[in-house]
Amino acid sequence: MKKLQMFNLKKRLQQATLGILVFMMLISVPASARQVKTDAPQTYTVKKGDTLWDIASVFLDEPWVWPELWRTNTQIQNPHLIYPGDVINLAFFNGQPVMSLKRDKPVIVLSPASRRSAKAVPIDILPASAIQPYIHHHHLVDEDTYQTLPYVLGNHHGNVRFVDDNLILSSLTNGTEDQLQVVRKQSTIYAPDGEVLGVQLTHIANTTRFSSAQDGVDVLRMTQSFQEAKRGDKLIPYTPDRMPDLHLQAAKQQQGVIVGDLHDHNLLGKYDVVIVNLGNADVAPGMVMGVYTAGPDIIDGKRPQYIDEPGGTDGLNLFSKKLAQPALKVGEIIIFKTFNKASYGLISRASEGITKGFIVAKP
Repeated sequence: MKKLQMFNLKKRLQQATLGILVFMMLISVPASARQVKTDAPQTYTVKKGDTLWDIASVFLDEPWVWPELWRTNTQIQNPHLIYPGDVINLAFFNGQPVMSLKRDKPVIVLSPASRRSAKAVPIDILPASAIQPYIHHHHLVDEDTYQTLPYVLGNHHGNVRFVDDNLILSSLTNGTEDQLQVVRKQSTIYAPDGEVLGVQLTHIANTTRFSSAQDGVDVLRMTQSFQEAKRGDKLIPYTPDRMPDLHLQAAKQQQGVIVGDLHDHNLLGKYDVVIVNLGNADVAPGMVMGVYTAGPDIIDGKRPQYIDEPGGTDGLNLFSKKLAQPALKVGEIIIFKTFNKASYGLISRASEGITKGFIVAKP
């Protein structure tokens, strides 16, 4: 009887291992073997408000391989620069998909007798409204840097909250910048092993220098408030509102973990923003990563039990085995802002709720 149990256990382990190998083979299919959608249109006219990700999704199940379809098309120098009014054509030569583009030069009509060319604006890769707030109002700084930042002291009226046009005193900024941002600590971001990846800051207000530093303090004027500033809020140099230059590319060997989010939600979905434990040495804006979850380990003993259910570990004995579930893909993210040890990623697809602890790797 025991021999039969051991044989069945060995067989199940072989099946589980085979399942994991098959899964890894599926997520490792080379780009050259991927096909366009069976219902992809032969032509598509780009409209105002379209995004490159949405258009790529019209033609492809895997939008991040979009640039690869243009490699044989010498007419297109940059497949990311697509404009409203462009007509995208899809054709097949020797069984391989090839894309081409028809573009009319945009003009502005000044009078019935004269015309002047106007510079067109390319469409965004992602909806600007989805990432713009996180570009402008969220920052991640090293813990040591955070501790040394100057901070708001108060004002001559003795107020504890400050808004537009208020003059405020700060500790000496030791810089030459005339414009500073007031920021507030939102949270500390940790890696799974407990390492501090950074301090999450929220942009509270903008200020300009009102007078030269004296007696160890700076005098600043509040110019634009998004929230009321408070004593103790930190100050960092002003950064202009600039959208990142995104270029779609698939992650290759990079692998990390979702370590937080900017919403304080338990479950996240499409267009929510996550924080991953990969910094600017590992990833770049525009990198697409798959999101994976494995589920709890299973104790295969007298009766199957999840290891995290009450009494789950009680099932472990000589004739039982702990089985790790294969990771299953549940979504995709696009990295759009990087820092020293962590990065922000926008969830572009999600088949179920995504949360802290999920794995990110090649899509």
